[in-house]
Amino acid sequence: MNTKSIANFACLALGAGIVAGLAVTPAVAQKAPTEKCYGVAKAGENDCAAGPGTSCAGTSTRDYQGNAWKLVKKGACEAIATPKGKGSLAPVER
Repeated sequence: MNTKSIANFACLALGAGIVAGLAVTPAVAQKAPTEKCYGVAKAGENDCAAGPGTSCAGTSTRDYQGNAWKLVKKGACEAIATPKGKGSLAPVER
């Protein structure tokens, strides 16, 4: 390659990198907000808060445990129906 070809390649690569960066930035900035939803996780699939004697994520011992939460899209929690009732924004007795 001669000097002109190297310079053209470098400009193309830089331009492609800038375009790729612009394409990724809005997707990262628009991450959907979430909220903690209690009582909707299956056993071992909670994101955290499973009560005394547990370390956190993945420690719920039964399906739809009321003191274990899962992150869900903001505004969706209370519409989630389980065999034991709907999701809750606060811990529930189950």
